[in-house]
Amino acid sequence: MIRALVLGFLMLAAPALAQEKAPAPQVRTVNVAVTTSLGEIVIALEVERAPITAGNFLRYVEAGRLDGAEFYRAMRIGEGGLVQGGMRDPRKLFPPIPHEPTSQTGLSHVDGAVSLARTAPGTATADFFIIVGDRMTGLDAGPNSGGDQLGFAVFGHVVSGMDVVRAILAAPAVADGRRGCDARPDAGPARDDHHGAAGGVGGCEKSDRSCCAHDCASRGMRKA
Repeated sequence: MIRALVLGFLMLAAPALAQEKAPAPQVRTVNVAVTTSLGEIVIALEVERAPITAGNFLRYVEAGRLDGAEFYRAMRIGEGGLVQGGMRDPRKLFPPIPHEPTSQTGLSHVDGAVSLARTAPGTATADFFIIVGDRMTGLDAGPNSGGDQLGFAVFGHVVSGMDVVRAILAAPAVADGRRGCDARPDAGPARDDHHGAAGGVGGCEKSDRSCCAHDCASRGMRKA
């Protein structure tokens, strides 16, 4: 079962000296606790800084359309990398959303960041990935991101359960005959492996060595 909590941030003003400074503006987030077969991951959704992308993910949670989602892909880079998950059933997908680049939100693909997979800008739906380590900022929008240089859309960050994320990344991969993958999750940038540029349903390419299934499934999501 997945449970979700809404958290507020209490910003404390600095002690008054000659003149009291105004408190820093609060950044609103919504927390979603994801219980997987390997443990719980709590994600803070950036509903204020990335309202389109975080709102899209929250819509899936509230509608129960991520129930049964699974982490199906891992990419290892040194001590880190990423794990990617999503929904298998195309009937549960909402229409794709506009791309919300990190150059607009100010977020970054640092350790624990949660981002939305895509092909072309404006094709992203529900597939997401979690960053492990601090070597993935090349996925941010900018000249170092490659391709269209718009990067991927960060919309949240893990606030607890990174040990579970690392366990998923380290878990032995298994071949998935449905997608023609082998057991070498060691290459390729994150993308939406289920949906083509036009939003159609596709499959993983055999050349994508990181497209391998892991025995770690979500047990459903809901917002409390």
